[in-house]
Amino acid sequence: MSGKLWKHIEVLQSHKAKLIDILSSDADFVLQHADSRFLLSPQGYKQIKACRNPSEKVTDLLDHVISRGPDAAHGLLELLKDKELQENFPMLDFIKNVQVNTQSSGRTNHLCSHLVTEKQLMTVARATGRSWREIGILALDIPSVKLDEIMEDHSRHVERVFEMLRCWRNRQRDEATAARLHSLLSHEDLALPKDSIDFLLETS
Repeated sequence: MSGKLWKHIEVLQSHKAKLIDILSSDADFVLQHADSRFLLSPQGYKQIKACRNPSEKVTDLLDHVISRGPDAAHGLLELLKDKELQENFPMLDFIKNVQVNTQSSGRTNHLCSHLVTEKQLMTVARATGRSWREIGILALDIPSVKLDEIMEDHSRHVERVFEMLRCWRNRQRDEATAARLHSLLSHEDLALPKDSIDFLLETS
């Protein structure tokens, strides 16, 4: 089941540009339906709702759902297949025919089955800049209270980021794979250079 759910994230990412184009015609309609299905965090909903540009609003919505993991991605795909959404956005018809292939390539299976190591976390920590708290809240779903504790307990920037990443890994347990961390950190608005996290996709 876990492997299949991860495929839902890949589907959203691969059709992201097309979905933005279609859903931007009524971004608020999609936002309210997504919120009614509890696909967004309260803070995420407020930030997305405040965005006035429809295209950016849909982009933020997709990024936020993807960052929340495979369950949220699966929920959004199911929402997009809903009759009310299909009637409001006729061009969404294609999403009903998108197949979520559970037969992943050997490389993908390898990536999804290996937990992220402390060495990898430290490498990510060294590449993370001043926006680490924003990354912790928006991408990793770490409570701000926990981030405050980390700041008090650690004086060096790298140590703070490393501890934040360790906190994420401990909370996710067997879902804390290198591939998942890469997916969460790969969004453009997080200001993390792509080449600084691509090593997470390398097999060992």
